[in-house]
Amino acid sequence: MERMYSPWRSKYIASFSEQSSGECILCKAFQENDDDKNLIVTRGIHCYVIMNLYPYNSGHLMVVPFRHIGNLDSFSNEESLEIFGLLKRMTVSLTEIMKPDGFNIGSNVGRSAGAGIDDHIHFHIVPRWNGDTNFMPVLADTKLISEDIKETLFRLRKAIK
Repeated sequence: MERMYSPWRSKYIASFSEQSSGECILCKAFQENDDDKNLIVTRGIHCYVIMNLYPYNSGHLMVVPFRHIGNLDSFSNEESLEIFGLLKRMTVSLTEIMKPDGFNIGSNVGRSAGAGIDDHIHFHIVPRWNGDTNFMPVLADTKLISEDIKETLFRLRKAIK
């Protein structure tokens, strides 16, 4: 079995254990109503889409329910439908503006499954390109992101209108 390592991920996960406020950053992001500051792409009735501040790749998004819930069986039918609709809408928009070769889409449910924020479930959309892995994360402990996150945010907002 071949293994891929992401040393930058441990810094991201450690940042949550260092937070003393106990405040959920996903709840805080949509409650502040400052979408530019919080990198929110769009809002629905039950969910919103936010850029990942620690992206695996350019264009890494998260679809997040407004309600602070930690497991799938807590979703209402309306929330479930909107989440899937936003996943579809965002992959279409990302395809239009970034031309990825594929996507990783999923959720880490629970800390043992790798969730950095385990009490507010969310779904990742990670655009992928053939050959998008390289030596930088392994040799230099550096992940290269090819586009400024704000530029991607504005391009996405334009594409979904």
